[in-house]
Amino acid sequence: MNISFYVLSESKAQDFLGFICQLTQTALNKSTQSLLILIDSDDELLSTLDEALWSHDAASFIPHKRLLDATIADTDDVNETVDAPVKNETLAPVLLGNYMPADFKGIVLNTTIHPVNTFMAATNNAQPTRVLELIKPDPNSMQEGRHKYKAYQQLGYELTHFKV
Repeated sequence: MNISFYVLSESKAQDFLGFICQLTQTALNKSTQSLLILIDSDDELLSTLDEALWSHDAASFIPHKRLLDATIADTDDVNETVDAPVKNETLAPVLLGNYMPADFKGIVLNTTIHPVNTFMAATNNAQPTRVLELIKPDPNSMQEGRHKYKAYQQLGYELTHFKV
């Protein structure tokens, strides 16, 4: 698996949601795979990012769905959920959530403090093809980034990093 670390400059970190939207759009333009944006259990960030993806570009939007507690909810009707297992065939181009759906085989944009493999339960058969890690320029984020880098390195993943 290829893991790309994006070490954000102060200006990119200040527009964190804008950078996530920009990176999401770039990934969608370069790939036909679904993209999962992993978020810690932070309802405020989830709601803010949900809104940002709908309004990122004045002339368009980034279609997406929110994953809620192991079910998938349509962002147009948050009360409507699908009880069937989440499979790649039913996924929107972009998913937002705090877990990895069963059988997920796309790109993961990880905004959490945990390495992606902690979200890959042995029973859900998830196999991301690529992981995008975001590192803010603050001491805590840098330390978490070093921890994730070492964890991925020990697993033998291909690692790259970019300063943006």
